[in-house]
Amino acid sequence: MLSKSQISLLKSLQNKKERKEHGLFLVEGYKSVVEFINSPYKIEAIYYTAPFDPKMLKLSQKINLYNISVTDIEKISSLKTPQEVIALVKIPVHPTLSNQKLKQKFSLVLDGIQDPGNMGTIIRTADWFCIDNIICSDDTVDVYNPKVVQASMGSLSRVNVHYVNITEALPQIDLPVFGAMLDGENIYRTQFGLEGLIVMGNEGNGLRPGVEQLINKAVTIPRLGKAESLNVGIATALFCAEISRNKLGSQ
Repeated sequence: MLSKSQISLLKSLQNKKERKEHGLFLVEGYKSVVEFINSPYKIEAIYYTAPFDPKMLKLSQKINLYNISVTDIEKISSLKTPQEVIALVKIPVHPTLSNQKLKQKFSLVLDGIQDPGNMGTIIRTADWFCIDNIICSDDTVDVYNPKVVQASMGSLSRVNVHYVNITEALPQIDLPVFGAMLDGENIYRTQFGLEGLIVMGNEGNGLRPGVEQLINKAVTIPRLGKAESLNVGIATALFCAEISRNKLGSQ
């Protein structure tokens, strides 16, 4: 049984300020927890209910395991339908970005993405297409937000997410900068090459003027129907797929 102070701490991690103060976040769901166990992330503790006893006993003895009641799981979970396995995970300190680490590959740059579901989808998409780094503006939704972690389905354990002032950081990175914009070149005719930054804008406002000025080439996904816009998660997936196709075609 968890103490009131333990429950209070775990519940508080739904708040960004508390996550930052304690350097901790929660991962919910057995499959996602296993992804983090098999990653460089440090697992501080795992809380689970009785039916998961057999699976928990197979885990490393170095992990602190706590068999708790369904009632306690419900108290600490951020979900309407709580998962029965929740891990307490330490927020890592990612290495400082450098040209060398970004060379010979593509990275995503997110300018003010706000929706946790979109952020989680983008992380899963990056993982699928083997994109190691996502560079976010300081006001992009916190990647350790419970809804982002849930939507990423474990992919967060394999993708490095950096928060920076992108108007200051991008000029320091010696790579082509492609921007998703309405008046750009047709994505299906664009030669992306083998490295670069793909900049995606805010759900409602697109790229900020200061970021637009840093774009080397504007690229658009041509509209064939009458929809007003594309969801940024979908648009990111289309960009990643086209970059992958270009890259495979050049090999």
